[in-house]
Amino acid sequence: TYRNQGRWKEAEELEVQVMETRKRVLGEEHPNTLTSMNNLAFTFKLQGRKDDAILLMRQCSQLQKQILGPQHSYVISSVAILDQWQLENVDIAV
Repeated sequence: TYRNQGRWKEAEELEVQVMETRKRVLGEEHPNTLTSMNNLAFTFKLQGRKDDAILLMRQCSQLQKQILGPQHSYVISSVAILDQWQLENVDIAV
């Protein structure tokens, strides 16, 4: 995949296209659409776009929680990743 090759721009463009198509065809709350959101959040993170990654992962995890339930493995994973990213993004004064 583009992401594995470090081709961030192409990866992002394709992931946005897939996500928007899934939103239009399947709906924003479909599990496949949520997977696309999750993938795009990871691409943002790998690009160093921490704020965009956190924002999208937050949106994704909230929708996952509503659709799949709070105990679903995807929700637990997304929330854990979001927590980790938010902790990494905090400036700690020593």
